[in-house]
Amino acid sequence: MTTKLVLLGEYVKVVGGYAFKSEDFTDKGIPVIRISDVQDGTVCIDKAVRIPKTHVGKGENYCIKPGDILIAMSGATTGKIGVVPNNFDGLILQNQRVGNFRITDPEQIDKGYLKHFVSSPSYQNQIWNSMVGVAQPNISSKQLENFEIALPPLEEQRWIAEILDHAEELRSKRREAIAQLDTLTQAIFLEMFGDPVTNPKGWPLIYFKDLLSMPLRNGLSPSNAGKVTSKVLTLSAITGNAFDENAWKTSTFQSVPPITQRVDQSDFLICRGNGNIQLVGKGYFPTRQMPEVTFPDTMIAARILPELIERHFLQHIWNSSAVRRQLETLARTTNGTFKVNQTMLEGIVFVIPPLRLQSEFANRVEAVEKLKTAHRASLSELDALFASLQHRAFRGEL
Repeated sequence: MTTKLVLLGEYVKVVGGYAFKSEDFTDKGIPVIRISDVQDGTVCIDKAVRIPKTHVGKGENYCIKPGDILIAMSGATTGKIGVVPNNFDGLILQNQRVGNFRITDPEQIDKGYLKHFVSSPSYQNQIWNSMVGVAQPNISSKQLENFEIALPPLEEQRWIAEILDHAEELRSKRREAIAQLDTLTQAIFLEMFGDPVTNPKGWPLIYFKDLLSMPLRNGLSPSNAGKVTSKVLTLSAITGNAFDENAWKTSTFQSVPPITQRVDQSDFLICRGNGNIQLVGKGYFPTRQMPEVTFPDTMIAARILPELIERHFLQHIWNSSAVRRQLETLARTTNGTFKVNQTMLEGIVFVIPPLRLQSEFANRVEAVEKLKTAHRASLSELDALFASLQHRAFRGEL
């Protein structure tokens, strides 16, 4: 079968949204989609704004249906693709900031194939290379339509989409399994210690400063004029759902980073500043010794007393709602960045059950973590397989 290379716009039009006014919004009526609702692979409708049914006529040409493929066309999320879920039937909002890939010739292109193509690295790279604007990057409908797409015959497109759908389903199930294990850890914690906010079991409270074996330490700031090259963690290492040992980059420093600012498995690393208040103050222990990696000045390191608190317990309680409330109350914002400092962290207070129970919790968590590690390894293999299938599919090699 022959695969032809064509411009996407020959068979697909990217239709923008309708710019409703904020005063049009209501709690009831027809849901509309904003750019913030377009997320990785899906469209979040839980927080969709609404307009009265009497206003629908204004934007009826911008209606979206289940299965439609939307793209963010402005801002930090430019290029993100979301597929409209089956329980949604509404309108696009935000004028040209959200686009809908509308197929004009269904005899030439399959929607499932199109979905995987516009999500593929090859298409995303074209988007990144074509965006304009620095403070507010954006891309136009015309640019999106002018990108090339490899188009095999329709039946082959459907076959490719079916293969990629199956691979994506396997990845999704693996991610769900990992999420369920996260829920299990939370359930174990609540069973053993109760809600740390209300403290129903009456555990004693302790200040974070009283758990430290040495003073808190800020990380080291890289320097553009530095002459010493070293690996340095990025904030994403500690702002996800677990420590990410692969989240580092190469930077330069004025001098060789001291050992006290290298990544040590005994140090609890805390996010010192972030534009998202829900991430500032998050903390994790490194999963291994990383003496070749420095932690940056956007992190604070805490060395704890192991005879008072167990690392798995600290990691869990620190990222619980009891501590999050304190961190978000204490955080101060400067130029859009929320920050906490060492003094604020020292004043954080939380429950401290007996070490024996903490250790029992740690043993149970480690068993769960072993399962999560196996699932993550399997997910990594599936991710690699999916990427390979994508690459081959859109080069006509499947």
